[in-house]
Amino acid sequence: MRCNLFLAFFLIALNTQANETDAARKRWAQSPHGPFLERILPPGFEPELLPEPGSRGAQLTLRYCVQCHNLANPAMHAAARWPAVVERMVLRMEGRGNMGKLMHEMMAGVVAPEPQETKALIAYLRKHAQRPLDAKKIPELNTAAGESFRVACNQCHALPDPRRYTAKEWPAVVARMQKNMLWMNRVVASKPLPGELQLKIEDINAFLVRHARK
Repeated sequence: MRCNLFLAFFLIALNTQANETDAARKRWAQSPHGPFLERILPPGFEPELLPEPGSRGAQLTLRYCVQCHNLANPAMHAAARWPAVVERMVLRMEGRGNMGKLMHEMMAGVVAPEPQETKALIAYLRKHAQRPLDAKKIPELNTAAGESFRVACNQCHALPDPRRYTAKEWPAVVARMQKNMLWMNRVVASKPLPGELQLKIEDINAFLVRHARK
């Protein structure tokens, strides 16, 4: 019975996200601001990757976040940062963001969450936020062996704790992050340039595997 309820919630979440994403893409296509909105976050983080996909928090993430950009990963930010990020996004959804009249135009058709929904959304994102790495526990972080990991990840978020995933899971996560870095024009060292630090994916994976959750 419990399994069936979870499946039902998950299917509802998938359908909700599909509907909201379709509506968002139609709005982007019709708006002169569409290319800007679509580029805010990289694609690729799918509903099934959300923690507790049948929970209210996941459903609120699917309901509100995809109105303006691709689906956000709760691990984008550490827990302490999420409240300010969500509050800033709610102001924008209400058309009261930092670009005045332009923001109002960009948010035409966008629905903002109610205060209780905002509170639940923040709680969900904080619960599943990035768990920053305690550098003191991994001395190797500040050696040559940890350089590629340290520099690559710091470009977009706090350094993740390698124990967040198992050694088997990390390579797929790193591959997704590499695509995100390309999308966001971060240094990925795909085309070596003179004077540019060469980030080595094999070094990043090796570091994470060594310190992954057992």
